[in-house]
Amino acid sequence: MTPAIDSSALVDESTTIQNMNSLEPPSMKPTLESPIKKKARVEKGDGIPEPEFTTIHHIPLTTHTDAFGVDPVPISWAHPNPSTRGPVICTVRHSAQRNAIGAHQGSYCIYTGLAVAAGKLNPDYVPNLKLTSPVFKIGPYPSWSDPKKISALDPFGHMTTEAYGDWLDKGWDIRPTIAVTKAHIDLPECREAVASGRLKADGKVLLPSGQSICSKAAIEPVWYLPEIARRFQTTESNLRRSLFRMTNGMYPELITRFDIKVFLPPIGGLTIYIWGDPDTIPDEDIELTCRVHDECNGSDVFGSDICTCRPYLTHAIEECIKTAQKGGCGVVIYFRKEGRSLGEVTKYLVYNTRKRQEGGDSAERYFSCTEQVAGVQDTRFQTMMPDPLHFLGVTKIHNFLSMSDMKYNAIVNTGITIVNRVEIPPDMVPDDAQVEITAKVFHGYNAGKAYQGIDADQLKKTKGRKYNYDGSEVD
Repeated sequence: MTPAIDSSALVDESTTIQNMNSLEPPSMKPTLESPIKKKARVEKGDGIPEPEFTTIHHIPLTTHTDAFGVDPVPISWAHPNPSTRGPVICTVRHSAQRNAIGAHQGSYCIYTGLAVAAGKLNPDYVPNLKLTSPVFKIGPYPSWSDPKKISALDPFGHMTTEAYGDWLDKGWDIRPTIAVTKAHIDLPECREAVASGRLKADGKVLLPSGQSICSKAAIEPVWYLPEIARRFQTTESNLRRSLFRMTNGMYPELITRFDIKVFLPPIGGLTIYIWGDPDTIPDEDIELTCRVHDECNGSDVFGSDICTCRPYLTHAIEECIKTAQKGGCGVVIYFRKEGRSLGEVTKYLVYNTRKRQEGGDSAERYFSCTEQVAGVQDTRFQTMMPDPLHFLGVTKIHNFLSMSDMKYNAIVNTGITIVNRVEIPPDMVPDDAQVEITAKVFHGYNAGKAYQGIDADQLKKTKGRKYNYDGSEVD
């Protein structure tokens, strides 16, 4: 049956247009067309409000200022006590009490909608979280109560059953945004490293088969908008307006509900892989090796040789294993930021441009080709990247396996010390990736001794592989 639209959720069109044109916080004063704001109903003794449930036959229109989050659960973002801070409520079960914009599961929320439409999922289903608690402890750390260090994820996102068990018992649908588990990692590069003697199996971190044993955490993005705006050196109003505009108006609450400060964006999250004891990470006297890696499906999964992504990633994993075997800890943080967060389609369009341009693929025009296609060189904006490091309690990285000046600057600017910067060994750079590495080193990437001598002449000379896109013979 098609859900009925509640007419009480409708708002005068002229008022909506006026608010959208100004894109400023609308008045929260109740109107004749909107319900009066209610006070939270709190059960005596526990301080937890009673949940109100949204039926599947009721679709509130969020363009009405009082139709969404009429009675949002208070949330004090940086409070160190999760009970006082309050849970992030962003499920469809409690529309009137939600305190966050967006939806859980990032871009995968669309598939949830498809499952409901296909009749495969009951929209009223509430997950059974009984056996889902973290298999190892993370935090809390002092950084969790500093919004300048954590505002792109919910530091209590893995503690749903522990911190908000009473809420769950009362009927609230509160979803974890972080899951913590363990795994065996089986990489052909590690098997080869064991066979060649480059890595030694110890039966604890690394097995004779080449499998390594690690802990890992998957994290969905949760943004605290005031701090995100500050990091991007803009106003919260401008941030909300830009997000609303560039998503073609997907989230009206961004411009109608300035009192709702938390946003679950429809983007990919990240995964943290840890070799060694996670409890040692905050200890500055214990060696920590780390790589922050941005997704590259073509290289990471399928081995494309146009970039250094997979070789650098697997090299970092080997170094993490070695550090863990010495009693330290190794961390790889894997962000879903395909194609510099421009997406894989844009990345492949750039590849075509690089190969087809006059003179062929050239290190000299490496960055300009991306800008020619996308209008910008990079949209990863590493200002939010250090948050998972602070989630782990990192204050010092002894070995940072990255040549990126942007990543380095973003990390140290949040108070984390980096001792050594480790470049990818030159012999691990694929032939067709010489264009990339030459361009990056020339334009400021940390080169170290291994890449000294890359100057303007080398930049002009470095060319990539030719492809017969037009059917002609390849040299």
